[in-house]
Amino acid sequence: MALSQNSQGALLMMAGQACFTINDAFMKLMAGDVPLMQLLVLRGMGTVVAMAAIAWWLGMLHLRFPARDRWLVLARSAAEIGSTYFFLTALFHMPIANMSAIFQALPLAITLAGAMFLGETVGWRRLLAIVIGFCGVLLVVRPGTEGFNVYSLCALAAVACVVVRDLVVRRMSAEVPSLMVALGAGVAVTLFSGVASTAVDWVRPSGLQVGYIIAAGTFVVAGYHFAIATMRVGDLGFVAPFRYTGLLWALVLGLLVFGDWPDFLTILGSGIIVATGIFTLMRERRLRISGAAGQSATP
Repeated sequence: MALSQNSQGALLMMAGQACFTINDAFMKLMAGDVPLMQLLVLRGMGTVVAMAAIAWWLGMLHLRFPARDRWLVLARSAAEIGSTYFFLTALFHMPIANMSAIFQALPLAITLAGAMFLGETVGWRRLLAIVIGFCGVLLVVRPGTEGFNVYSLCALAAVACVVVRDLVVRRMSAEVPSLMVALGAGVAVTLFSGVASTAVDWVRPSGLQVGYIIAAGTFVVAGYHFAIATMRVGDLGFVAPFRYTGLLWALVLGLLVFGDWPDFLTILGSGIIVATGIFTLMRERRLRISGAAGQSATP
């Protein structure tokens, strides 16, 4: 029996989250052995070439879109540099499941930022969900406790950079190919890392570490592929909640690969973040459907 569009979209979303999380695990395995900027250069060279080839194959390798959008692509790429640096800096110094849990607050943060900076309407139910969700984030990072440090701030800074990145994307026109946006970000991160890596001593990776770098790059490219395919299949409001399966992958990999398992408060905070995030996404979907039905009923 053929899968429905929504089922296909859900599977693609889960596959994408799995790929991104596995990439994170491979990068974390090299923490402390290979400088971060060197890792980003080596991984970036492979991913940029692969994404450029895919974009060319799909006929998306061009700049035939308005000049305003080109500036927005540059702005998004700058935010991508910040999010990549802060994310991996935090990831290298904290459990992968904790980092993933904090990032699950993204839909809440983006909804709040849309209301604050783009004038998007957010009702009291979603506002309450956002407040409760951020309480869940506080349970994960626990400011004022011994576990709260500069790397916790890096994790929060990474979330802020991704919010800026996604708000910029909302300003882009539909003429900009999504793969070109991702390619631009990859080029920017690789160039920035190349310049920054001149300030550190490069090391010769072992054969195993070279394999990790290749695997990380492969899973990043696969993750981008699935993410783009997800946007083209099914109802995004139905598919979006499946992004939280990334947290399940982080929990499993954290335990099996790094021997980490979150404590009770982290699990509780993660559950609150996921529950409020799913509620917010489903509420937005319901409002979009109601709005579309109201417009179609208007004579």
